[in-house]
Amino acid sequence: MIDVVLPVLDEAAAIPWVLSRMPPGYRAIVVDNGSADGSAEVAAAAGAVVVHEQRRGFGAACFTGLRTATAETVCFMDCDGSLDPRDLPTVADPVADATADLVLGTRRATGDALAVHVRLANRYLAWAVGRRSGARLSDIGPMRAGRRAALLDLGLTDRRSGWPLEMVLRAAAAGWRIGERPVPYYPRTGRSKVTGTLRGTVQAVLDMRRQLVQVEQTVWKGNA
Repeated sequence: MIDVVLPVLDEAAAIPWVLSRMPPGYRAIVVDNGSADGSAEVAAAAGAVVVHEQRRGFGAACFTGLRTATAETVCFMDCDGSLDPRDLPTVADPVADATADLVLGTRRATGDALAVHVRLANRYLAWAVGRRSGARLSDIGPMRAGRRAALLDLGLTDRRSGWPLEMVLRAAAAGWRIGERPVPYYPRTGRSKVTGTLRGTVQAVLDMRRQLVQVEQTVWKGNA
């Protein structure tokens, strides 16, 4: 069994499609982050394990899901229809086979699924990680897989938009074998709570910049 953490905030329209495409042997853990559209009920009706995290924030929801998971290998992915769960084995298999410690799904966007400013931001972040750690990355994507115990041991502290980047930064600093696998990326259902609003975009940029500075000063500097 492989657990799949799905952070959710008002994703009722996308949840049925996402859960219906979960591969055999993959258990969906939906973490409701305060939805007002009945997302939790929709997910439960579709057979997912549903837990609640009242503290708003992408990282808070992911951390709750990670702590809820019991499988050795844990995946993370968005639950907005932009990623297809049938691609999960692409990132999970190398971790389950112990040939990689963390695998990221490199997004191959269809049409205008990935806005230009998001593409540019991810390229910069991937370059920033590689400049200091040597990890060759092209995208800090939301679909990923790692081992539960090792992820908990990383001591991730960000509970907002910096969570995905902090995971990669700390994994690289710890010498993890980080890999990439291409995965299709589709237009999401509904508007993004992060890049779909000015406030969300600014907050995400600030969160990720803080992680770059913090890990640079406390982890990489200490290992220099």
